[in-house]
Amino acid sequence: MTRTLLITGCSSGIGHHAAHTMAARGWQVFAACRREEDCARLRAEGLPAPLIDYERPTTIERGLAEVLDATGSRIDALFNNGAYAIPGLVEDLPVDGLRAIFEANFFGWHDLTRRVIPVMRQQGAGRIVQNSSVLGFAAAPWRGAYNATKFALEGLTDTLRIEMRGTGIDVVLIEPGPIRTRFRANAAKQFERWIDWEASARCDDYERLMGRLHDDRAARFELSAAAVTKVLIPALESPRPRPRYRVTVPTKIAATMKRLLPTRTMDRIVSNS
Repeated sequence: MTRTLLITGCSSGIGHHAAHTMAARGWQVFAACRREEDCARLRAEGLPAPLIDYERPTTIERGLAEVLDATGSRIDALFNNGAYAIPGLVEDLPVDGLRAIFEANFFGWHDLTRRVIPVMRQQGAGRIVQNSSVLGFAAAPWRGAYNATKFALEGLTDTLRIEMRGTGIDVVLIEPGPIRTRFRANAAKQFERWIDWEASARCDDYERLMGRLHDDRAARFELSAAAVTKVLIPALESPRPRPRYRVTVPTKIAATMKRLLPTRTMDRIVSNS
């Protein structure tokens, strides 16, 4: 029987590459996007593409219903993927901005995940893969909003993994570092929308560091989206997947440093990163 997979955030980058790769491996892939024009483009590329926008709960309900109608109420795997960042200092982050990013990066993921669990439980098996980040376990300055959503995601996912023991539903985290996508370009738009940096008490810091907000130093360590798909394959297909898959050198270094170094030492290192 063909295995079914729902992937979110497929308009470009990680989701787009993963959708086409997993379809080529024989999965029936539903490549969700948050804009109808992107869904239409994916359909033209040969992939069913339901409209799912994490910030609009009605699209989550309708999008999943579309998948279940097409598969006879079966879903073997979910890859939660779509997310964005709001660069800026925590003290300058408006509450409304934080609410918005949590809807997109956390609450929407939780909503969709809760909806697929009863289907997977009825089947007796399923796989839930969450695309987190190095910033889900290692804090970095100027990235507080994204850090907050990914730290929350990791805590919720770890708990869910424990609670799903014995149900046949495996829960997996992928923790990428810098990946070559439109992520920074999208983050720049969110920065312009939410951060009034010229009114900040630290506007001089923004002026000095503005270039880094739009062109992260970590870019030299970037890998292509294929690096994430490479670990997504065992996360979805291994009979006994790992709880975590870490991608990119910075992620693996950060995990080692986090384990070995005192907190204040880590703070000094990331303050200069």
